[in-house]
Amino acid sequence: MVMRIANAGLTNVGMKRSHNEDNLLQLPEESLFLVADGMGGHSSGEVASQIAVEAVSNFFKATRQDSDITWPYKMDKNRPYDENRFIMAIKLANLRIHEAAQREARYRGMGTTVAGLHFIDGQALVAHVGDSRVYLIRNGKLSQITEDHSLLNDYIKAKKLTAEEIENFPHKNVIVRALGMKETVLVDLSRHNVQPGDIMLACSDGLSGMVNDPDLLKIVQNSDGLESACKSLIDAANKNGGVDNITVVLSQVQEL
Repeated sequence: MVMRIANAGLTNVGMKRSHNEDNLLQLPEESLFLVADGMGGHSSGEVASQIAVEAVSNFFKATRQDSDITWPYKMDKNRPYDENRFIMAIKLANLRIHEAAQREARYRGMGTTVAGLHFIDGQALVAHVGDSRVYLIRNGKLSQITEDHSLLNDYIKAKKLTAEEIENFPHKNVIVRALGMKETVLVDLSRHNVQPGDIMLACSDGLSGMVNDPDLLKIVQNSDGLESACKSLIDAANKNGGVDNITVVLSQVQEL
């Protein structure tokens, strides 16, 4: 299928934070879209998420111009080139953040989540580290594609928690995997067939933590276009408290 990807993205500081540590990447010429939620406080979270989007963008641009460019890590022989390329870009971003944190004391402990989409040959590659998410909206239904790398999710998988226990879990913001934590990182990547009309939603937990799944779906369905949907989603998160920075990128598959 020859496809066109329409996209829109927006980030917002939210109602409680003094500055925005989120960043987003929209690289339509590569059909590449990314959300990064930085952490570390002060300005370092913002630095980490900025390094992430720049490193991924630069790697994609460099490998498009020269497919023989030397990669920083070995390719996984069990994966095709496009998957290796996406994973490699994120691993390189992790290394750049880790190196920056080692160089400057003020950046120690900084990190970022990442949730990204790369559309190619009628499919969507979904890569993520941390608790930023990617959803698929198809035929009036919303489904979460990514699995949070969070302490809460680990508890949910290890033992059944009641809805009340999940709601009152004291460490909801603790993530167990992020870019910058270590010199190397494990990147989750999945491959999905897409069809005309599909909408992929990538977001930081400033959105998913404030707006439940049924409302996410309703807002996107009732919006007049992707840009309007991004604004309405952020407005809803802020209306519900806006306790964190909020970032969303929407990508819609359109047949040429």
